[in-house]
Formats: sequence, C-alpha cells, structure tokens
Amino acid sequence: MAKALIVGSVALDTIETPHGTAERILGGSASFGSYAASYFTDVSIVGVVGEDFPPEAIDQFKARGIGVEGLEVREGKTFHWSGRYEYDMNEAHTKATELNVFADFRPKLTAEQRKTPYVFLANIHPQLQLDVLEQMEAPKLVAVDTMNFWIEGFKKELTGVIERCDFLLMNDGEARQFCEKPNLIECGRELRRLGPSTVAIKKGEHGALLFHNGGISFFPSYPVMELKDPTGAGDTFAGALIGYLARKDDTGADNLVRAVQAGTCMASFVVEDFSLTRVANLGPGELRERVAMLREMVRLPEPDEAALESRLASGVL
Repeated sequence: MAKALIVGSVALDTIETPHGTAERILGGSASFGSYAASYFTDVSIVGVVGEDFPPEAIDQFKARGIGVEGLEVREGKTFHWSGRYEYDMNEAHTKATELNVFADFRPKLTAEQRKTPYVFLANIHPQLQLDVLEQMEAPKLVAVDTMNFWIEGFKKELTGVIERCDFLLMNDGEARQFCEKPNLIECGRELRRLGPSTVAIKKGEHGALLFHNGGISFFPSYPVMELKDPTGAGDTFAGALIGYLARKDDTGADNLVRAVQAGTCMASFVVEDFSLTRVANLGPGELRERVAMLREMVRLPEPDEAALESRLASGVL
C-alpha cells in the first residue's frame, strides 16, 4: 500500500439547497478529497485555514488518520464559499466567494510529502499546481482537477500542468471549453495527446467517460434516491480514486476501471447529506455493496449473434 497526498482548498461553506440550508460547514476540495482517500490508504492534506477554523474539524481529519502536518493555520479568516442549488443540482449558483487566507496560499511540502507516490492536485490556481510539481520527487501518479475560471484566464499555465500530469479530471463543460470542441470523444482524445495517460470527463448525474490506454470506458453514476447537497462530489470521486490506486499501487488499465467504480460509489454517498456527514458515517460494507450493485447495473448479456446475423441477412436490420 502506497501513500497519497491531497493539495487544495480547505473551506467553510454556506450552502442552500431545496432540502435546507447549512452555514459555515466543512468544505473545500482538499477536505473532500482527503477524506475519501482515507478509506483506502494513508493520506496527508496540504492547505491553509484561518483562526476561525473549528478545532473539531481538524480533529475530524485526525480521526480518519489524515495527516494534518501540511494544514497551515494562519492569522485571518478561512476561505468561505456561499452558494445555492435549485432543483437542477448539476449547477451551483455562487452567492459569495471570500478567499481570505487562501488568497496568499503557497503550498510548502515537507521532506516526507515530497516523496509521496500518489498525488491529487485539486482545484487551485495552475501556478500553485506547478509549484507543487516542482517540489515533488518522481511521483508515480499525479492527478489534476481544474475549473472554468482557470481555463478562461490561465490556459497557458493550466496547459503546462496538464502536460506534466498522469490523470486529468474535467467536467464536460470544462473539456469543451478547453478544447473548443463540442464532441466529448474528440475532447478526451485531444486532452490525452497533451500528456496525461488517462483523462476522466465527468458528466455529473450522467456518469463519466474515461479515456485510457485500454480505450474508452463509460461509467454511469450510482442512482441516488436522496440527493441533498452535491457540493464536493467531484473531489470525493477523485480522492477515492487516488486512494484506491495508492492502496493497490497499480496504475494498469483494469485497476483504473476499478478505481473509477470506487470513486463513483463514494461520491454517491457524499451527496446524500451536507458536508462530509454521510461519508463520515459509512457503515461496514456499504461501499462494497454499492460497487457490486454498480457493476451489476452495467453488466450486458452476450448478444445472440446467430439471430442478429439472420436479421441482417434478411435485410430487416
């Protein structure tokens, strides 16, 4: 089992959905990613918070065995994001973004963190992602996430990050925006040509496309009956994926597919409640059960080739 490192934002979120409102709850890409990864392997978090960050949140990280030596506490206030969702939970409407101490965040890795083999650079400024890469010592796999803001304003820097990563994650809108193409298959192939051996294009509730050395794979999302808050679903997906790969210490095509299945199912838990509440209370065997159900959902029976050939020969098909 290898270790994982998660670098990103640690935040206090205020979120409004059709199911209620939660104020100043634990959020941020590194929070969701590291918590998900901790179910599979030893993981450390790198981020910054202010003096207002609740000590019990740090205790929550520690309780999951997450290394917090890279979580800097500085004078000032913690990054705060406020947003709302309507009944279309695929789109967040930002009400306020207060960077606070996160505005001057400069990741500084310890000597041990520099040697971590599996790294997830969550959604932060591309230049900061590059700064982390400069500090790393030959990682086995680097996964990178981004957002439309960086694509629009810092595409050159982001391209430099993509060229140096192994696993790129984008949602469908971001992939189209970056590649300036409407077709996601073209986008996935173009992004791979930049350098990553694997590209995951996330489609929210409609699943994900995975472009890798073994070809193209499609994964549906796990059907969730109780969707309360989708915040952090993508970061949870990525964190679980990285954690799974680190646990197996295997980046082969078959294991990548298994890792995506694990990430998909872990993300299905986090959306069932606000913040990390649902993921923090997983029961024994719950994740394994959902992975098995997801695999059953996508299982296809073998075609009756004789019947198909007969129809083709008769000119019906």
